[in-house]
Amino acid sequence: MTKTLIVAEKPSVARDIASVIIKGPSSSKTGYIEGKKYIITWAIGHLVTLCEPDHYDEKYKKWNMVDLPIIPEEFILKPSSKTKKQFDIVKKLMNSKEVEGIICATDSGREGELIFRYIYQLANCNTTFKRLWISSMTEEAIKKGFDELKDGTEYDALYQSARCRSEADWLIGMNGTRAYTIKNNILFSIGRVQTPTLAMIVNRDMEIKNFKPQDYWEVKSIYDNFQGLWTDIKENSSKISSEENAKTIANKVKGSTGEVIDIKKEKKSQPAPLLYDLTELQRDGNKYFGYTAKETLNIAQSLYEKHKLITYPRTDSRYLSKDMKSIVKETLEKLRINPYEQYISKIIDKLKFTSRIINDKKITDHHACIPTPKTPNIQRLNIKEKNIYNLIVKRLITVFFPRYKYETTTIVVENQGEDFVSKGKVVTDWGWKLIYMNDEKKEKDSEQQLPSLKKGENLLFKDTEIIKKQTKPPKQYTESTLLSAMENAGRLIDSEELREQLKGSGLGTPATRASIIERIIQVGYIKREKKSLVPTVKGISIISTIPNELKSPELTGKWEKALNNIAKDKFSPERFMESINNFATFIVTEAGKSRTIEIEGDMATSFKRKRRGKATRQRPVIGVCPLCKKGNITQNSKGYGCSEYVNSCKFFIGAFIAGKKLNKTEVKDLVEKGETSVIQGFSYKNGGTFEAKLVIENGKVVFGKR
Repeated sequence: MTKTLIVAEKPSVARDIASVIIKGPSSSKTGYIEGKKYIITWAIGHLVTLCEPDHYDEKYKKWNMVDLPIIPEEFILKPSSKTKKQFDIVKKLMNSKEVEGIICATDSGREGELIFRYIYQLANCNTTFKRLWISSMTEEAIKKGFDELKDGTEYDALYQSARCRSEADWLIGMNGTRAYTIKNNILFSIGRVQTPTLAMIVNRDMEIKNFKPQDYWEVKSIYDNFQGLWTDIKENSSKISSEENAKTIANKVKGSTGEVIDIKKEKKSQPAPLLYDLTELQRDGNKYFGYTAKETLNIAQSLYEKHKLITYPRTDSRYLSKDMKSIVKETLEKLRINPYEQYISKIIDKLKFTSRIINDKKITDHHACIPTPKTPNIQRLNIKEKNIYNLIVKRLITVFFPRYKYETTTIVVENQGEDFVSKGKVVTDWGWKLIYMNDEKKEKDSEQQLPSLKKGENLLFKDTEIIKKQTKPPKQYTESTLLSAMENAGRLIDSEELREQLKGSGLGTPATRASIIERIIQVGYIKREKKSLVPTVKGISIISTIPNELKSPELTGKWEKALNNIAKDKFSPERFMESINNFATFIVTEAGKSRTIEIEGDMATSFKRKRRGKATRQRPVIGVCPLCKKGNITQNSKGYGCSEYVNSCKFFIGAFIAGKKLNKTEVKDLVEKGETSVIQGFSYKNGGTFEAKLVIENGKVVFGKR
């Protein structure tokens, strides 16, 4: 009897699908699950990747400028070495005579499509396949998805977009990294998206360093029961450039009478924010809880896959489709538990689906991320999952609440040719902001209570006050503000509507931005300082020498837009790749002409060239290995290990222990003394923090007795 093969993206998803569609007995085999009608197997991320340059020609084992650029006529695929065993299993199943059809059930998005297509291509499979396209992992969504399977060819354009993205990153990364590493004899990682992202961080840092604060003064007017501020009405500025001028104005009007020459009252309102896409969710995760973009993505992925409590999180849409109205109502009914019931009860009987909620034109692969129609068992969630789930639930409730309304009053008082402006704001309806009262500092009911006045009325300037201030530099990027800048290709845009119009032309995608930030940290270009992202000497150095085109957010944003248009079958993949090939050649030429970078201190650690041509870093020694007593402890990307690992020494200290990053002093104490002093900030799995010593026992790092 023939069967249908289903290829999921990971084992957990395969098990979820199996629990829904396999009726009757099933058996778990190595690398797949088998039932009467279906065989369900899985990838483990990217089972297949693009070959390294030396696969095309042995000469590329050595890194030589004369061999650049490397532009393969046709890209060749290979199994990823870490997961080759699973690839062989999937390949065998794809070509099995027992299999009559295949269903692609990888993630419903660009990267998920690429994962399956690369496996399918390298397996030399010709069996026709269908596509499972779902936005939720609930049983109902999986059943509906299998009832509405799409023909695989409907997603050919999406695959072409994914393929072009993969090959473009290879061409720019391989050629750029080799060119600048060869030129400087220091390993410099170059990337299509990571380099312009780094450039934004470096440019902001330079703005701050070059900023020269300037003193200025303001003059306050003090009346009976409110205050005003001297203002240049034409310039709309309250800044006075010299203290002498400020004193002149203050003394001139103090104790005298002014006249009310203008009163302006305005009623204003602010709509609820749009539903979440991944980038907005990551911004709020960072803003409210300090989570990194990667952390928020991992938490959301767990809520989606493990708990089935939210829809597909890697979405770039902030709208729902018109056929989702009944699902939304069902979801809100299921969420009528504390603490949400008090808000849902106010809206459930009069849900108004405006164009800020429903917009089919603004949905491509997936709709906005919302809760699924499933009553949550909050006790099963850890503290981080609770926090992110709470954000998503509140946002869905928020969009149905009325606008936040307030009234502003502006009064202008003229005194001897000097104008003083008083502003007041009174909230008339908290609307949707009521839901966030406990999350943010409660906004004052008014800036100041202004009395009822009429034009022409006289006011006594009882006193004046001179205030000295300084201009302030821009702030370093946080992950929240960097995500916004990446989304908008470097443009700082507050308006949600305008950000929506510019979507698709930013740096990276919602699904990749977190990994890009982590990559820039990993290669030593930037570091985290509390919530800020600050460039290192190495990061500043590479940005100072590469051409503007390579670090241009606008150019990378145009490429991202082209990739989106390829996915919509509106742009030629061949034209896109031609422009990338030309750019790879340009990078190599510019690298050859660039100045050599010199870095002092730890960052100057040289990258020696082996005969094989690979660049390897000589790492600073922390101390002698406390386990084997022969090797040296040095730092790598995952922590601190022994140089004798090649001779089976397994001593290792992780960079992070219980959520706490160790500094080099703590690692040095462990290596040399066998223990640290008390360290604060370790995290329990279910939330909360604790302090403890770290000690070495039997060659392993453990917590000391508390």
